[in-house]
Amino acid sequence: MVAGVNSLAPRDATMYWLSTRTRNDLFLLYCFADTGVPTAELRTAIAERTTRIPDLLVRVLDVPANLAYPRWTPCEFADSQLLEHTLDKSDWSELLAALGKLVGTGLDAADRPWRLHLFRGITDAPTMNGPALIAVLQVSHALADGRHAAALARALFTEHDGGAPFPLPLSENDARTDCANDVGRTDGSGSLAAWWSAVFPDRATSWLAAASALPAIPIGMARTVFRGYTAYRAQRELGELTVRGELPPPSPGYPPNLLHGTGSVPAHAVRVRVYDVADLRTPGYTVTVAALTAVSLTLQRYLSARGRPADALGAQVPMAVSGDSGGRRNSYRDLSVDLAIDEPDLCRRADRIAATMASRRTRATHPLHAAQDAVTAALPAPILHRDVTTYPIDILPDQVSGHTVVSSVHRGPADLTLGNGRVHFTAGFPALGSVMHLTHGIHGLGDTVTFSVHADPVVIPDPDAYVRLLSTAVTEVVAALRSGRTTPS
Repeated sequence: MVAGVNSLAPRDATMYWLSTRTRNDLFLLYCFADTGVPTAELRTAIAERTTRIPDLLVRVLDVPANLAYPRWTPCEFADSQLLEHTLDKSDWSELLAALGKLVGTGLDAADRPWRLHLFRGITDAPTMNGPALIAVLQVSHALADGRHAAALARALFTEHDGGAPFPLPLSENDARTDCANDVGRTDGSGSLAAWWSAVFPDRATSWLAAASALPAIPIGMARTVFRGYTAYRAQRELGELTVRGELPPPSPGYPPNLLHGTGSVPAHAVRVRVYDVADLRTPGYTVTVAALTAVSLTLQRYLSARGRPADALGAQVPMAVSGDSGGRRNSYRDLSVDLAIDEPDLCRRADRIAATMASRRTRATHPLHAAQDAVTAALPAPILHRDVTTYPIDILPDQVSGHTVVSSVHRGPADLTLGNGRVHFTAGFPALGSVMHLTHGIHGLGDTVTFSVHADPVVIPDPDAYVRLLSTAVTEVVAALRSGRTTPS
């Protein structure tokens, strides 16, 4: 059963339902110069900007008994969507402590799927000579993936009428008209439908979605079976292409180690290191590859120092999927990238990481994978909801796709403003889960690149020491890739 025109796509609904079991919101940090504009004026400006960004004027509407996929319904900006935080001491260290608490929270997208957190007058912020205004955009993963969230932030922090590159499927009027038309098709009375939708728009929409979904469930099941068979044939063909050497093999997976904890709910700590992009450029290598190489060296040294050296390490790297997203707001695949820690030469290690990323990308984007996506897209909502809400996410598996997440996104030029203060850098903190207890964000903005670490203190008891290891590794990797030096010091 394919989602309706203003329904959440199955992938997005999965993110929404998962949010009741684990913290999976996105957190995008932007550091602006604090010009002293009162928060009340900032609230007014943000509220005005949202009127030009349809994606920021919706919330999720649940369907009774989850008989159909949840729907996007229009809403207005609420004062609660801009929250100013007061710290005991307005310095960078205190801010990081507050962020550690913030990233452990989750939004209810049925109320509002985003919130802007403000921290005023922060001293000692990286790259800043004066007080900083730290803005943290918290976004439900049902509303956006990392790329979409960055576009929303850009629209929100842009003075001119830029608008958002990723508008809603329907405007407010379209959504209400669509609902009314559905009612009209159901009961044959257009005037009654219009009256009902005007008086009870959300209730009418949700109950009508449920009613219309009931007869479609058997059709959806039949479609799922057919597409499942097609996916089975596609899987066999992928295997044959792999055997013939025409397609790179899948990742073999890795045994979990102490970085995964025991499958428990994680605690949260964050750290941030800002670089000038010129300090990270290396001939022949992307910043992402250099960052992955530095992470590989950091993890290798960290585990050895803890008395738990690893034979192999991998990273889970989200990759944006271009082309037709099928209406999905989450359009990416996770690549399992081997970090080549058995290679002491950092240049050759970086080459192997780059080659692995390319081969994983080739396999992940093969057209035959679309068959499996089609199976999920055809699943009736009650079936997918049952699977998402009952799958055991708190059990540590025998094999994992990576020991950390490394998410790398460039968020465009540094031409954003808030309260007449220009932006200096951005950061992000990929979510932790019961299996993944250490993640890294690599985020570019203008001439800066920020390395962010999001860690469970149970796994990384001293985040500052870990970041020092990472900073040392970044310096060594950049020097090695620039000079061709063979081994780390």
